[in-house]
Amino acid sequence: MSIDDELAKAVEESEADQAAGPVVVPEPQEAPARRKPRREIALLGGLLVIGGAILALVLTTFDDAAIYSKSVDELVKNKGDFANRNLRVQGTLVKGTLVRRDSPCEYRFRMQKNGEQVEVRFPQCVVPDTFRDVPNMDVDVTATGKLASDGHFQASEIMAKCPSKYDMKQKAAAGEVAPHGEGMPGTPIGKID
Repeated sequence: MSIDDELAKAVEESEADQAAGPVVVPEPQEAPARRKPRREIALLGGLLVIGGAILALVLTTFDDAAIYSKSVDELVKNKGDFANRNLRVQGTLVKGTLVRRDSPCEYRFRMQKNGEQVEVRFPQCVVPDTFRDVPNMDVDVTATGKLASDGHFQASEIMAKCPSKYDMKQKAAAGEVAPHGEGMPGTPIGKID
């Protein structure tokens, strides 16, 4: 068969199809909604449980690790709120209260702010050089630790603020000595009985 014969045959078939009626092309149907398998739901539930457990762990651990920073007067007024919590207490060393025990090593002193005082116990042998009871000079102290059940503050760390260079120049002009200087005048540290 030649190409002409094939073309004539195709034209005849096309005319016959048109005489039979229009060609109807079926509309595409939507795929039925897919149900989620139980495996995917179980996986999602497992991930939610793990996420909740991690969140609970973070929230409970954070409360134990948090350190509340309070002044002495805030601590004294709200002692019940801070029992067994990590605290950072700020105040001024009360003159004449710094005492030391050699065996076992311990420093005791009182801190004050706005007329309120708290006893502090620091069971270590070494304190910062700037932590001295110096006449005519206020020593700012920051103690980190916990409030004990009998009301004293059990310190695990002591920091004493060293006056700035500007303050010390003014004090030196007035004849004062730095709280950590060599041969510094100061009240001798008493002994704990």
